[in-house]
Amino acid sequence: MSWVVISTVLTVIMVPYPVTEAKKCNFPAIFNFGDSNSDTGGLSAAFGQVPTPNGITFFHTPAGRYSDGRLIIDFLAQNLGLPYLSAYLESVGSNFSNGANFATAGSTIRPQNKTLSQSGYSPISLDVQLVEYSDFKAKSILIRKKGGVFKKLLPKEEYFSKALYTFDIGHNDITAGYNLDMTTEQVKAYIPNVLDQFSNVIRSVYKEGGRSFWIHNVGPIGCLAYMLDRYPVSAAETDNFGCAKPFNEVSQYFNHNLNETIVQLREELPKATIIYVDVYTVKYNLISHAQKYGFDENSVVACCGDGGKYNFNNHARCGATKIVNGEKIVIAKSCKDPSVKIIWDGIHFTEAANEWIFEQIANGEFSDPPISLKSTSLKIACRGNVSSYHY
Repeated sequence: MSWVVISTVLTVIMVPYPVTEAKKCNFPAIFNFGDSNSDTGGLSAAFGQVPTPNGITFFHTPAGRYSDGRLIIDFLAQNLGLPYLSAYLESVGSNFSNGANFATAGSTIRPQNKTLSQSGYSPISLDVQLVEYSDFKAKSILIRKKGGVFKKLLPKEEYFSKALYTFDIGHNDITAGYNLDMTTEQVKAYIPNVLDQFSNVIRSVYKEGGRSFWIHNVGPIGCLAYMLDRYPVSAAETDNFGCAKPFNEVSQYFNHNLNETIVQLREELPKATIIYVDVYTVKYNLISHAQKYGFDENSVVACCGDGGKYNFNNHARCGATKIVNGEKIVIAKSCKDPSVKIIWDGIHFTEAANEWIFEQIANGEFSDPPISLKSTSLKIACRGNVSSYHY
């Protein structure tokens, strides 16, 4: 397990026999909260579709995702036998019968004091996503009772207590501080407040009936061109793989505090199963051993961009265009083979990387407690009973 896993006594829900001997059974629905790492079309629905070449690998057209294809949340849904999640804000062609995605690109846990055009951060922060969820739940129950076509497009009432609640958010809370010219110590200083607000959302979902939580920690932001290009560090502060150590240390600090926050929440919410998923270690392992896993050795260089050391230009991100001789052309293009690149656009990961990351975390090896995705679904969604076991 990674350094962030601490040794403690945890009250968790466990099966008294090996999962392999039990029948397969999945969560009936997923409700996701987060930022661009798990946004399947929320920001696009509100502020305009992500541009081509996003989506080229799997969807063959922009599909609301900041990647060439699928995200970790897509592979998670697929693994559970569920359809890809529709964004809550996407009103056209959406089917919410097996859950909804409240994530939007640029979202933070703590609300920002600037608009999207001023800072690039979404106004749909985690507290807003919680309001959306509460409203969605209340209206779903009401509308299903009326029958008709909408009954087939909304989740059954019992799905809300049996669903998997996934969270992948916090990256933008860290970068927001640097965008305000804060020092690393100043960024660290406000992280406890950010996590207090995160805890309040978990408590609220629990109060609404949510019992199964799958929470990702933040990845190594010091390996992203978005940070490396905008906030250069000295050679001494760069590791052997091109990542900025100071920024990664802040990610680790956030994750350490997030893990402690989750330990406290487990004590407060005894009927909940709260899984802490260490995606930081998985992502950093991939970046630092890229060739070993079949990826390009230039692991921090983006696939889609407009040139430069990291193929990243913050003023001309992936899909950016300009007018040449009266014709609009794409200047921030995709590389020839996204399947061998880890970083898609200097901020987000490629479909190939997302799939590899999901394969590492699905079996529980990087989870605390070390419970696989399928075994958790077996305990909560199928049995519907709550028992306590101690490590």
